[in-house]
Amino acid sequence: MYNGRNNKKNLMETNCYDVQNTMVIVGSCLDKMQPEAYKNLTKFSNIIYAVCLEETHINMVITKIIGMICRAHIDKIIFASVDKSPHCIQLHYIENEIRKAMDLPNLKIIHYVAVNNNLIEISNETIKKSKALSELEKMK
Repeated sequence: MYNGRNNKKNLMETNCYDVQNTMVIVGSCLDKMQPEAYKNLTKFSNIIYAVCLEETHINMVITKIIGMICRAHIDKIIFASVDKSPHCIQLHYIENEIRKAMDLPNLKIIHYVAVNNNLIEISNETIKKSKALSELEKMK
């Protein structure tokens, strides 16, 4: 997959037809804040789509990704963010929204957060719990 060079693209400025089988979508600051973790993502694809959810509303990102999925054969989406970012955490909520909008039984989606330049895979259960603060409070 990886051809030795990385092409970082702005997700929101990318043509909906310009998609590979595996999409890696990251918070736009990941390469600066966690460069080794970012570099590890290039093993999945030589194109990494970046988006800043501090600048772009999550609904616009969801619509963009749905448009890309409709126009290309995508087997896998990888979302990666800097851990503890109040904006980037929204990347991980996108899966649930696109699955509500589309029947995607064969689409594999993986989530990572970057900590100390390492990628840590995050389960769907953890992501769902992070949206339910009252449930997290009960676990104390």
